[in-house]
Order: sequence, then C-alpha cells, then structure tokens
Amino acid sequence: MIKGEAMREKIKSLWKLCFNDSDEFTDMYFRLRYSNEVNITIQSGEEVIAALQILPYPMTFGKSEIKTGYVSGACTHPDYRNRGAMRELLSQAFTRMLHNDMSISTLIPAEHWLFGYYAGMGYVPVFKYSSTTFTASEVTIADKAVVLNKINDYQEESYRYLNRKLRERPYCIQHTETDFRVILADLQLGEGCVYTLKQGDKITALAIVYPTGSTWQVGEIVAETSGMYLLLLQRICEQLNLSSIRVIVPSETEPTPQVLGMARIINAKTILQRYAAEHPELKMSIALTDPQISANNGYYYLNNGKCISSAKRLPGSHLALTVSELTEKILSPSNPYMSLMLN
Repeated sequence: MIKGEAMREKIKSLWKLCFNDSDEFTDMYFRLRYSNEVNITIQSGEEVIAALQILPYPMTFGKSEIKTGYVSGACTHPDYRNRGAMRELLSQAFTRMLHNDMSISTLIPAEHWLFGYYAGMGYVPVFKYSSTTFTASEVTIADKAVVLNKINDYQEESYRYLNRKLRERPYCIQHTETDFRVILADLQLGEGCVYTLKQGDKITALAIVYPTGSTWQVGEIVAETSGMYLLLLQRICEQLNLSSIRVIVPSETEPTPQVLGMARIINAKTILQRYAAEHPELKMSIALTDPQISANNGYYYLNNGKCISSAKRLPGSHLALTVSELTEKILSPSNPYMSLMLN
C-alpha cells in the first residue's frame, strides 16, 4: 500500500499525465489543495491507476447550510481506461461522502463529453452562469469619496466581505478562508487580482479579475448597491485601460445561461428534510431509486415542512423518481451557483 509523500507524488505524476495544467498550477494545487485525506485511489500493485479528490465546500441551501463534496482531479491512467475504474472510484467516493455527512456532490466536467458520463452516475447539470459585457463608455459615475484598491495577498476584511455577500445567495457554493487563500494563489499564477471599492474604512464592492487570452474577465463581483457594482467595473476598466470587460454572473439575472457544473444528491433524507422545511406547503409521496447509493432507496413523505422516510411503501400514490430526477427537481428551480472553483 502506497502511503504519505509517496502517494502524493504518484497522484501528482498521474495528474500531469492526464491534464494539461501548467507545472506552476499543479505545484500550487498539490501544495495548498491536495491532501492524502481527501484523496481516493485505485491501485494495481505499486501503481496508482485512477484517482480523485473530494474537496469539502459549504453550500447555502435556502435558509440553512449543507456540506458538499466537490470531485476534483478525477483521472484514470490511459492504459487502464474503459475498464470501469472511474465508476468504481466514484462509488467509493459516494460512500466516503455519505460517511462524512456530505449531502450533495458537485463537479465540473473537464470536457463536454463527460457530462454524459457523469449523468450515468446520477449527476445533473444544474450549476449555470451567464456572461455579460460591461462597456465603460456606457457608464459615467463620479464619486471621488470612493477609493479603488488592488489586492494581491490575503486580507481579512476582503475575505469577510466576500463571504458575507456570497452567503446572501440562497443556493450557492461557499468559500472558506483557507479556500480563499488558494483562490488568491491561483490568481497570482494567472496575473489576476482582487479589486475593492472602499468608502472610508468600509468595503462597498469587490471583484475578482483575471486575464483570459487577449482580454480580461470578472469571475466574481459583489456590491452593496447597483451603483457601486457599476462604479467598480468602471474603475477597473480605467485601471486596466479597457473599453469593456467580460463579467460572469448568476444565471437567473440574465437570459441564455451556460452550463458550468453538475450536482448529485448523496444523502436523500437530509436533502428532502431541508427541502420540506423550505417548502412547508408541499405534500408529496416519493418512491426513490438510486442505483449507486442503496441507502437512498425507499419512500419519502413530505408534509407540513417535515419529511419522514420508510423502507416500506405506505398507502396512496407515489411519485417515482430516480436520484437524477430528484436532484433536478430540487435544485434546478433554485438556480444554484458556483464560482471560483479553480476549473
């Protein structure tokens, strides 16, 4: 059995073989994000033939919060592909996530064809975003009392502000302080940065900006008011000498959303209990089937903000759902959002 530093080096070598990431990004990931505790592998003798990491992320779920497991770095050695290794690895990951009280698993497919592959394991494309273009000449806002700051390293007040604003979104992947430090490290590799607007000693808007090809992109932006939102974008364009900038925003604010990530329910009972609490008006009987997680199979009864589960079917008609259909039914109408995921 491979352990410790030897395991880390094996996974790193497999990563370099399977992905086209730069050495700088790979080194950063294995220094700041990877640990043997979040890693799952399939081994053949002294070789690692498949691996993935389960990265924990909190997620707001209506008025409450749940634990999620983000599947990162899922890869199989080219010599062992199409033999079911990744399917077995994901099954092990589901068991680990269930044990660790993670209610939902998320991921971002590395290639478009993988959406179909992960759909076969119960994942549904529910995380979407929209892309808009901010044109500086369209906005003329002058406010000399507001100061633009460029930030390259960790600052407590910047993290606290971003964290507070992200938590205002009801179905959104959150970023811990540790994760924010990783985001900053990745920004530095890509020559990106954080910009804030400050009015006196208070932050009124924050954006995470990085170059993409010949232009720049805002990967996340939060603000106290729409005026501060626009003023920050205007100041960023002035600072970078840009006539316009691409802005990534939650999909419910714009038409024609684009799919980014997928989700899969891991603990149906927990999610249905939270769902029932968010929708006390619902009265529903569900017959759920989950081919990969047998603990989810059974009957669930939602009434008056509560959910009870039963291995036996109670009288009455039931809505028959697969775990994919249940994930779609619960999450899609809520427009869940993820950003800054190092994808």
